[in-house]
Amino acid sequence: MSQFLDIVPLTKSAFAPFGDVIEADPATMRYINNGTTERFHALAAAEAVGEGARVIINLFRGQPRALPYEIGMMERHPFGSQSFSPISARSYLVVVSEDEDGKPGRPHVFVARGDQGVNYRRNVWHHPLMSLGAVSDFLVVDRDGPGNNLEEYFFETPFIISEPSL
Repeated sequence: MSQFLDIVPLTKSAFAPFGDVIEADPATMRYINNGTTERFHALAAAEAVGEGARVIINLFRGQPRALPYEIGMMERHPFGSQSFSPISARSYLVVVSEDEDGKPGRPHVFVARGDQGVNYRRNVWHHPLMSLGAVSDFLVVDRDGPGNNLEEYFFETPFIISEPSL
């Protein structure tokens, strides 16, 4: 029997156990380029470990997911972080879990605004990209290099995400 998951807004404090929320933070703002540009500094740190590892920048194009949606698996990357920043300005879902003895626990579901990105820390269980409503593009920063940087876990009993009541 499936278990239902609640969707909550993405905030820095709620997401802190899993990584960083990437959004314009006035506390980090400084002017650059002779005062013509606001730089929001050091909002997240990319991680890439292992010999021959490097940080790369990608474009991911996510197909929209319809709700209700079944969460049957989670993944994590043991050698590097992975950040997603929407460039299509659309909301999307972020699904993460704490690690419980080497496997993901009960997932947490956040709805991210189209101006918020996330940076999953190395080894954080998360669901693959979950676009909503329309095909959406994301700037993704992650690790490239030797070694198997993907671990997947499939739940015996799936979880269900239904329409948010936000």
